[in-house]
Amino acid sequence: MSTHSVRLALPACYRSADVLAFHARDAEGVSEQVLEGVEGVDDARIRKAVLLGGVPTLLDVTLTRGEALCRIEADAGPDASTLAMDALHSILALRIDPAPFADFVRGDPLFGPLAARRPGLRIVQSATVFEALTWAIIGQQINLPFAISLRRTFIEQAGRRHSSGLLCYPEAPDVARLDLENLTTRKFSRAKAETLLRVARLAADGKLPLSPFDDPERAAAALLAIKGVGPWTVNYTLLRGYAYADCSLHGDVAIRTAIGRLLGTAEKPGIADTEAWLAAYRPHRTMAAAYLWASLNQP
Repeated sequence: MSTHSVRLALPACYRSADVLAFHARDAEGVSEQVLEGVEGVDDARIRKAVLLGGVPTLLDVTLTRGEALCRIEADAGPDASTLAMDALHSILALRIDPAPFADFVRGDPLFGPLAARRPGLRIVQSATVFEALTWAIIGQQINLPFAISLRRTFIEQAGRRHSSGLLCYPEAPDVARLDLENLTTRKFSRAKAETLLRVARLAADGKLPLSPFDDPERAAAALLAIKGVGPWTVNYTLLRGYAYADCSLHGDVAIRTAIGRLLGTAEKPGIADTEAWLAAYRPHRTMAAAYLWASLNQP
């Protein structure tokens, strides 16, 4: 095992509780754990197992006031420090700076008050692009609790175990080896299972590059060409996998619901109307989505 540690400075107004809540969504987490600190949020830990360059790796992060103390434990294999640093920035929501959006909407009658009530809101990214893509496929058109349970099953079917005991979220070759029945017999719809296997096999064969350092717009075009992958899945993958700052989530039901609520309309707007409405917030539509999602939890 190779181990090294790094300290990451956290920005002012860093919302640790939001990041911890995101990683604690699955109470039975087989791939990630959130351990409470002695004094609540401070000194709480995130432990996430992930495959980086094929190597089972544990990202063990302790959040303190002003910085994150990160320990990277790789079981074996070549140095993957660049991938590990990108993964750390992703899971700690450090890849998209919320300040430009806050400045952009300071006088906006709808987003201005939202941003003022939750300054520094951030979006957590997935540790890898493949995780972002497969999570988007798994979660499409189903409720969050069911999506989380399917994600857990997916990890149990294809993940590899780190020496810590946690299962690593799988890479494309791990998923490509599965049969359709490995998923359909465990509550995955046939269409969802076929799409997961299709993207995994394309990625494993080198026909679908999924590097976090790829150009997001080229990645979007490649993804849209795949059967079963539509605009919502692509935009969600860009958001979670590439930290793209201008994703239009106009097909997202929660986004449309939030817009209808903010506008005070009886019904949520249609997809085309939502796309047109969000266009006014280019090139910050990712942060607009973050605040719209957050607004649903506010009175």
